[in-house]
Amino acid sequence: MFDFVSFFPRAVMQGIPLLFGATGETLTEKSGNLNLGIPGIMYVGGICGVIGAFFYEQGGNVQPFLAVLIPLVCCLLGSLFMGLLYCFLTVTLRANQNVTGLAMTTFGVGFGNFFGGSLIKLTGAEVPSIALSATSACFRKTLPIAETTGVFGKLFLSYGFLAYAAVIIALIASYVLKKTRVGLQLRAVGESPATADAAGINIARYKYKATCIGAMIAGLGGLYYVMDYACGVWSNDAFGDRGWLAIALVIFTIWRPNVGILSSILFGGLYILYLFIPTGANLAVKELYKMLPYVVTIIVLVLTSMRNKRENQPPESLGVPYFREER
Repeated sequence: MFDFVSFFPRAVMQGIPLLFGATGETLTEKSGNLNLGIPGIMYVGGICGVIGAFFYEQGGNVQPFLAVLIPLVCCLLGSLFMGLLYCFLTVTLRANQNVTGLAMTTFGVGFGNFFGGSLIKLTGAEVPSIALSATSACFRKTLPIAETTGVFGKLFLSYGFLAYAAVIIALIASYVLKKTRVGLQLRAVGESPATADAAGINIARYKYKATCIGAMIAGLGGLYYVMDYACGVWSNDAFGDRGWLAIALVIFTIWRPNVGILSSILFGGLYILYLFIPTGANLAVKELYKMLPYVVTIIVLVLTSMRNKRENQPPESLGVPYFREER
């Protein structure tokens, strides 16, 4: 039988990296930048956090505060570097955004695998992975009342702090985009940069800020996956296609970060559904269940293209470089 109490927490944990990635990409796309480098940024965020945690644990005497702070700062700095690199290429040099994003994904995955493999060699482990159990325990620490509140605690209180941070960041991003002057100007930059420029808005500054902040948020998705979902174990190429699902989730949520909270849980549940539905020895059925997230993505893309409302469409200048001299 289907065990919802066991399924839902796993779906949430599977969906949190998607929520981080989708929230970061939504902010980026609202500025008119189409960053297809999100999968690579999540890789870089994850491996930078692993590097910081690895060398801190080597010193022994792990303090919970520093065990969280050091990987977190390393993750944010690595993700910020990727965001700055993307902006330099696409905003300053006006390189093609699609090509740049794909190149950054390739670079990020290679970066993560190279340094991950190097750390694995330093440990001398017989298995090709790194286990950061002490740091992971700090990230996975749950609320004290989680174990005493029964089913409610297991469903809603049994997650590490980054899971709740993902929800809070999504709500803040939604509020900023809809209710603040900064959000209005950011949306104006994404819709019509020429008009925004004529109104005195600094186009490059908004694109840089939105893309870099979005990259740092997406990088936290990689850190969460390693430290919380994977219990502190880093293995090369373990992220799978979560970065691409995060980009698809942006379209699914119609560029609304608050909608992404429930949508990420839905996608996370579809991603692991085959593990909870009994299929016996029929591997063909199990493979069909694995296809569900991608089938849903295709359906969403079709439905999105059929929408006639302007508010349901992507930003007008998405993926198009801005040339001020042509204004």
